[in-house]
Amino acid sequence: MTHSLPLPDFTHERVEVITGRRSGLVVTVALHSSALGPALGGARLWRYPHWSDAMGDALRLSAAMTLKNATAGLDAGGGKSVIALSEADTLDADRRRAAFLDLGDAVESFGGQYRTAEDVGSTTEDMLVVSERTAHVVGLPDSVGGSGEPAGPTSRGVYAALRATLERIVGSPEVAGRRITISGLGQVGSRLAVRLSGEGAILTVTDVNPAKMSLAAELGATWVEPGTEHVVPADVFVPAGIGGLLTEDVIDALAAGAVCGPANNPLAERSGAARLADRGILYAPDFVANAGGVIYLDVEARTPGHREEIATRIDGIGDTLRRLFDDAAERGVTPLDAAEAYAAERLATGARQPAGV
Repeated sequence: MTHSLPLPDFTHERVEVITGRRSGLVVTVALHSSALGPALGGARLWRYPHWSDAMGDALRLSAAMTLKNATAGLDAGGGKSVIALSEADTLDADRRRAAFLDLGDAVESFGGQYRTAEDVGSTTEDMLVVSERTAHVVGLPDSVGGSGEPAGPTSRGVYAALRATLERIVGSPEVAGRRITISGLGQVGSRLAVRLSGEGAILTVTDVNPAKMSLAAELGATWVEPGTEHVVPADVFVPAGIGGLLTEDVIDALAAGAVCGPANNPLAERSGAARLADRGILYAPDFVANAGGVIYLDVEARTPGHREEIATRIDGIGDTLRRLFDDAAERGVTPLDAAEAYAAERLATGARQPAGV
């Protein structure tokens, strides 16, 4: 499900919106910031009511990538690309290939200031198609020597963040016996569900795809209808689908002690962070919790083969979140405020560096 959201403030360095000459689909590439280095952010393929909704998604997601890469300690800026499908569009194999060739041309036009990768709706095989038109793509399939699918590292990072969140609200990071609701069983949500189930968590899950009910049955998780999951009592609510889920109404009805998940931009409005705090619900900023995948892609692209080092950095997401929770409590602000302030400090330092440094 795609939630219609207002356009964010335009603070981007460059945005290109094209109609692909091969596919006829609208492709948006948004470069938000290159203050810390060439931008890195995935390519989303999704259905939207209107092309402008896809552009708005690219603007929001690219800005979030700037925050994500900065707080993760990466020398990378923020960018995102979106290939928009209308409700009526069909996408056979030929047109899909055409769409990602069009994306490759759009990425190449940025001259290396933006690197793309797989994201919601796209795959590592799609990135292989992109690589026919540009070298500025990461996360190619393992079969061609690429770093492969980043969902596993993303899930690992969310797990570390979830443990830090539990520690903050109940005094222990252990998930056994804790009630956790996962909204969305895609690549990351399903991996997280399997791990949490194996460690004894009490799971409630849902997804817009009813076929995911089979995974719920395998894990012994309780399945609920999409749109009702937020009213199920839980220690932690895990948004793991498309952004904008946490509207004012959802926040007001949310029956959880904390929110921590992999979904990008889960807050329908930034003010939702304060609304959660007013209700005594701890919010782990999405761009901190879900940074495992981009850490993996960026570090593996720069220094291939350092998987143990990468795993250590991803596990460190939990410690980063602990520091941000402490900082927020000391300053009397939300964790989102604390995380954005940390990112802004890194960006300001990077922006002051001479070109080429």
